[in-house]
Amino acid sequence: MTPSLGQLVHSFFVDHLPVQKGLRLGSIHSYRDTIRLFLRFVSEQKRRPIAKLSADDLTFDCVLGFLKHLEQARGNSVRTRNQRRAALNTFFSYLALRAPEMLATCQQIAAIPVKRTSLPDTHYLEREEMTALFRSLPRKGHFALRDRTLLLFLYNTGARVQEAADLRIEHLDLKAPAKVHLHGKGDKWRVCPLWEETVKHLERVLAERRTAPNDPVFCARRNRPLTRFGIYKIVRRHAASLDTDGPQPRRISPHLFRHTAAVHLLESGVEVNVIRGWLGHVSLDTTNRYAELTLRAKTEALRACEVGCATSSALRTRAAWKDDKTLLDWLNSL
Repeated sequence: MTPSLGQLVHSFFVDHLPVQKGLRLGSIHSYRDTIRLFLRFVSEQKRRPIAKLSADDLTFDCVLGFLKHLEQARGNSVRTRNQRRAALNTFFSYLALRAPEMLATCQQIAAIPVKRTSLPDTHYLEREEMTALFRSLPRKGHFALRDRTLLLFLYNTGARVQEAADLRIEHLDLKAPAKVHLHGKGDKWRVCPLWEETVKHLERVLAERRTAPNDPVFCARRNRPLTRFGIYKIVRRHAASLDTDGPQPRRISPHLFRHTAAVHLLESGVEVNVIRGWLGHVSLDTTNRYAELTLRAKTEALRACEVGCATSSALRTRAAWKDDKTLLDWLNSL
């Protein structure tokens, strides 16, 4: 007997995604949002409550109409449309296994092409901007130390915002050589080294309260863990002045610290594969985007240094991290 649509959706979220695919809660929520939007759309098209829909109502034409609805009615970008399409692809692949009579429909849906779109601009902060940011952070106030430590941690590790929100004290090893265990996408763990200044700030933050191994490192009021949104608000509050306008506007966010860490590691001569492991990228192609970014910057610098260029005398050679005495002195002064 073929399961009902409700049973199929339930098993997709309760068994297939978390158990069979091993997805984390954040990824499951992304699938949930897509399926919820899709079922609402089908319900409106069929003029029946969601509870009365069947698997037969999930047609190829409904999926095409839904993807068009995302762009035209909801104003979603092509990138968002492609993400929703990928989630539906996973869902219908699962339906093909549980309800073989839907195989033909599922094959049609799997053949829906991805819309071409340009890669998003990758922005990052220059070293001088990072220096100015940390100098501008308040040194007094109830959360001044926490905020400084959080931003320093994001810059040091290139951690994703969810990784920072999920960080627990037991994930830290503050004895030399200090390191942190980060729980990233795909339920994968990785280890990142910590600067001495980062360790000092983390020790000071943890010394201010009673702690247990499974307590969060970064807390809001009443020692409740900071959420993704909370971390975003902290970054925006302290770094919004670094936003830029123009043809390629830049808006400061926690993820921009990740880009910044990657670019500065590359500029310091760190091998791309090492950075891939540092940031937890599945594909080296993702990391290579930063390499291309720095190559463009180097090309521009080379043009500026050509004989006869008026600005060449004003440029300074960017030293490697370990040789950058000014930046090291600044870190030591924190």
